[in-house]
Amino acid sequence: MRLNKYVAHCGICSRRKAGDLVKNGEVKVNGEVEKNPAILVEEGDVVEYKGKQIKPEEKMVYLLMNKPFGVITTLSDEQDRKTVMDILKQKVKERIYPVGRLDRNTTGLLLLTNDGDLTKKLSHPSHMVKKIYEVKLDRPLLQNDLEKIRKGLKLKDGLAEVDAVSYVKDKTERDIGLEIHIGKNRIVRRIFEHLDYSVERLDRVYYAGLTKKDLPRGFSRHLTEQEIIMLKHFT
Repeated sequence: MRLNKYVAHCGICSRRKAGDLVKNGEVKVNGEVEKNPAILVEEGDVVEYKGKQIKPEEKMVYLLMNKPFGVITTLSDEQDRKTVMDILKQKVKERIYPVGRLDRNTTGLLLLTNDGDLTKKLSHPSHMVKKIYEVKLDRPLLQNDLEKIRKGLKLKDGLAEVDAVSYVKDKTERDIGLEIHIGKNRIVRRIFEHLDYSVERLDRVYYAGLTKKDLPRGFSRHLTEQEIIMLKHFT
């Protein structure tokens, strides 16, 4: 196994971050600093980080959370704000990481895992991972603006491609459903802000084939075997 993958599988960090740790000389192999992330770790090799031997976590964990409002998706916070790990610390012993992020004021589906390969797959734009959001605006969305969003708005960092957008059935014209696959930072909020609307509530209701069915706000559950297979092989 490549050294960066080995470190990531130990639950230290993501594979990309693991590569940086190795390049910065923070990892030793058999007592010697190793700065090549691609070097192969063989059976019997001793890998150390911060003076302690590390070994890959054998148990893979896949957890789906319905993230509540006001909670951040980092593992820790310098301002001592509540994080998703504060909610999960009594539920899982393994070191897991959020797949992507939801900002502090966005609620809804968040996947957390220690499976670095799956995280990389779901995070890569080429896999076109489907996400659906329900948006509550400060005022009704004009039909003309809805069509602009459907066609794709040109933002500062490029075109904001939308797969589908519509008014939510049986609700007001302030309630919008938005389906996207792009993962740019704050993209949903920026789409509406570009047209001078304020997003009052933002909720992710669908992610990569997973839904919030039977998962109340603030709760989490382990994925079923069928869901894990679906994410790994069909998403």
